[in-house]
Amino acid sequence: MRPEKKYLVEEVASHLGKSDYVFIADYTRITVAETAELRKALAEHDAEFHVVKNSVLQLAAKEKGLPSLDSWMEGPNAIIVGGREAAPVAKALEKFFKSKQKIEVKGGLLEERTLSADDVKALAQLPPAEVLKAQLLALFNTPATQMARIIQAVPQGLLNVLQAKADQGDEA
Repeated sequence: MRPEKKYLVEEVASHLGKSDYVFIADYTRITVAETAELRKALAEHDAEFHVVKNSVLQLAAKEKGLPSLDSWMEGPNAIIVGGREAAPVAKALEKFFKSKQKIEVKGGLLEERTLSADDVKALAQLPPAEVLKAQLLALFNTPATQMARIIQAVPQGLLNVLQAKADQGDEA
């Protein structure tokens, strides 16, 4: 392998190592200004947009031990990597796609699992991690809350019966 190509493969492999996900997109119809806009939107989530050659991407993925990317290797491709969470990045890509109708997400990888374009769209629909954590905590808390209500209901019911008897005694 030529030194130049080896350098490119190492660079792309380092990009692939920045996160536990990679999204692959067709960027052919976006302008330089739109690319800058997309990069700015992705930077808010610490993600990066890189145009890569398909052969270099395949070699880098193989070097990293990632699943085959062959199904997405038609036409020019860009990778989106980085950031702490995949869902907000997928959401930023989806928002950009809806506003520009130009970039097409072909698919991706999440923790070495292959994602279709529909999977990436579904990932974009997920609520933020904080909301998911709150929902999970509420789910864990529900049985305890219900148990407390049941335990409280018995004395409350007895108190209601005694109060009704006392009210009947006052009327007589």
